[in-house]
Amino acid sequence: MSKRRPTRQRTAILTVLEEADSFLSAQELYDALRLKGLSVGLTTVYRNLQTLADRNEVDVVRREDGEWIYRRCDADQHHHHLVCRSCGHAVELANDELELWTKSLARKHRFSEVTHDLELFGLCRECSTSSANQRR
Repeated sequence: MSKRRPTRQRTAILTVLEEADSFLSAQELYDALRLKGLSVGLTTVYRNLQTLADRNEVDVVRREDGEWIYRRCDADQHHHHLVCRSCGHAVELANDELELWTKSLARKHRFSEVTHDLELFGLCRECSTSSANQRR
């Protein structure tokens, strides 16, 4: 795939994603761009996120509610995420045991070219504490 030069909009989207410590939906990203005074259409946000995902420049996770969320990750290697279902805060997980288990299952069942994605969802410490305080 040919590399196009980055557009002003794509650069702005990447900047917001790099500044975020959580996954963002396209709508949340659009809102963040507007708060910064940047004029980028929602359709442009979706189109650029798809391009960035296709180029593996952002990680994409499907939230429990079915919405796709995006994050700029530092890891160049295959990894997984532990994602707060409340605030979107994410932790990158690399697990050699999981990778070995996946390869073992593939061999056992005579599969090749096996890929996988594993995303874990829960509540981060802050959201868990906040939730517990609200129940009191």
